Amino acid sequence: MEKTDILSLSLEELTEKMVEMGEPKFRGKELFSWLHQKQVTDFSQMTSLSLQLRRKLDEIFCINRLKIARKLASSMDDTVKYLYELPDSNFVETVLMAYHHGNSLCISTQVGCRMGCQFCASAIAGFVRHLTPAEMLLQIYETQRDTGRRIDNLVLMGIGEPLDNFDHVLKFFRLLSHASGYGLSLRHVTVSTCGLVPQIRQLADLRLGVTLSVSLHSPDNHRRSEIMPVNRKYPIEELLDACRYYFSMTGRRVTMEYAVMEGVNCSKEAAKQLAKRLKGMQCHVNLIPVNPVAERQFRAMRKTAEQFQAKLTSLGIHSTIRRTLGSDIQAACGQLRRDANRQRDCACQNLFSESFHIEVVENPHGGDGN
Repeated sequence: MEKTDILSLSLEELTEKMVEMGEPKFRGKELFSWLHQKQVTDFSQMTSLSLQLRRKLDEIFCINRLKIARKLASSMDDTVKYLYELPDSNFVETVLMAYHHGNSLCISTQVGCRMGCQFCASAIAGFVRHLTPAEMLLQIYETQRDTGRRIDNLVLMGIGEPLDNFDHVLKFFRLLSHASGYGLSLRHVTVSTCGLVPQIRQLADLRLGVTLSVSLHSPDNHRRSEIMPVNRKYPIEELLDACRYYFSMTGRRVTMEYAVMEGVNCSKEAAKQLAKRLKGMQCHVNLIPVNPVAERQFRAMRKTAEQFQAKLTSLGIHSTIRRTLGSDIQAACGQLRRDANRQRDCACQNLFSESFHIEVVENPHGGDGN
């Protein structure tokens, strides 16, 4: 019998399971606390439960782990990038960043991505599957176990499109913010989207308090459709209307992410179009010198972003340039996963030909990733 991933179960679901097993209702809350406050990794550690119950839980449920396949620590700042291996041997990336307001963690929500944005390394390896609520939580828990640093802020901006995994992300939010669990206020959570309009409106109606970050990257429908295929279904006009709706329902200002790309979206005309699009909106523009990806030709220096910022300022649009963290460790999402998949493919080919062996991943903590 396949065991149930217990970390993905809500408090209500755990309580129901306990009652079915003949246990009192309060066992559900007790179990939930062991999993999400104490973050135990084995049922044997739940010492307040009887030995008989612990054995029974171990027969029915599993507490999954993520293995650290690779870990890169920046020599320039406190940024740490993890390549985590999932129980099914797929890879995701997680980035820990230190700010004056606390530790922020950027997590992945899918294995791969099907949005096809042309400048993003995540799309190159293709979409495999959605992450479960447990797999999103584990990126937090494993990072905390490894560093001893509590995560204060969370960004869903790693591999994958969060709103494409809408139901699992919502359940993850409920688990993450539950007072009997990790207890992180959703006001400390940012969700990044390439522009899935119906899901933005759904999220607005829920009024969860999360910050919405929209990957805009061009004010022109034709150009945006070239670099972001999602625009062909949800053009800029619909996207910005959804952003206005999000603000009206939540009171939360929307962040417009804008990856500055030489010769693509940073001309004087682009600045004028962007200023016209955003006039009167409650939003903030965050400029990002595009991260170079080997398979793509998009490039930009910080100076280019500064020049584009000056153009926007002259047009009455306030913007900031994102602080660059971990530039020496490939902190842009998708690059480590891409390389690991390539190494794995090479290893398989070499093993098949019996020519030589390649180590697939570098695990700094030994066999179990700890």
